[in-house]
Amino acid sequence: MQIEEVIPLFLTLALVFFVGMIVWLIPVRLWVEALSAGVKVNIGTLVGMRLRKVSPAAIVRPLINATKAGLDLDINQLEAHYLAGGRVDRVVGALISADKANIELAFNQAAAIDLAGRDVFEAVQFSVTPKVINTPRVAAMAQDGIQLIAVARVTVRANINRLVGGAGEETILARVGEGIVSTIGSSASHKAVLENPERISKTVLSKGLDSGTAFEILSIDIADVDVGKNIGAELQTDQAEADKRVAQARAEERRAMAVAVEQEMKARVEEMKAEVVRAEAQIPLAIAEAFRNGNFGVMDFMRYRNIQADTQMRAAIAGPEAGGKSSID
Repeated sequence: MQIEEVIPLFLTLALVFFVGMIVWLIPVRLWVEALSAGVKVNIGTLVGMRLRKVSPAAIVRPLINATKAGLDLDINQLEAHYLAGGRVDRVVGALISADKANIELAFNQAAAIDLAGRDVFEAVQFSVTPKVINTPRVAAMAQDGIQLIAVARVTVRANINRLVGGAGEETILARVGEGIVSTIGSSASHKAVLENPERISKTVLSKGLDSGTAFEILSIDIADVDVGKNIGAELQTDQAEADKRVAQARAEERRAMAVAVEQEMKARVEEMKAEVVRAEAQIPLAIAEAFRNGNFGVMDFMRYRNIQADTQMRAAIAGPEAGGKSSID
């Protein structure tokens, strides 16, 4: 290919590239769309957005919606919020909804809520249309020992001024559950709660459970109250069983001590019998020693045997337990 043919081709490619860069840098269609909607946007501003890696459509189209809704927003604020990582379309939608609902909401406040991680558009809708939150089944025991299981419906709406830093739904549910348990627990009888369940609603609502949260409690309605177990009777039964086991343990301890004492007494009796046997075994030896020393004669021994025989006879007449046979017989 000759040089004369390469130069026109190179110029054509350069022209196409240049035109493509101009079209990319200058979103003409978006600029025309803004002008037709009555939004004055400088072409240099759109080019600057491209260079700052900001999508012009993500800024200009929400600005068009805001202008059509009668809001006066600054394009630089929208771009700054976009660069901060915010969702411009959600913020503008929230501002439009708040304006139509006569809710006071400034752009800086909406941007702060959005950057805090909350859906500001949903929060505004939540503020206009209250939301009903169903609590889980909350079990509590009245003073008469009967368990009651309650389910409440909490109607809340978002508090725009407390969305940043305010507690969420979990805190509301926890506080309502605590209030239900406290109210049922302070009731003298479960029948009083069943007859007047709105007592729970009034007591819980009067405690101001929405303080420090991102919501405002409008009403608390008791949807269902069921009778559970007789906790008081079960506790008394368990206590009686525990007392029974303690008494049995103490009785077993006393029986074991009595058995030990009995065994000890038997051992002592056996020891005493052994002592008696040993003592009786010394009698013949003592008599023999007396015979050798001349301190005991035959007539003395005969009298000793007569006395012993007379004693055995008397014992036999008195009964088998009154006496016994001597070991020297």
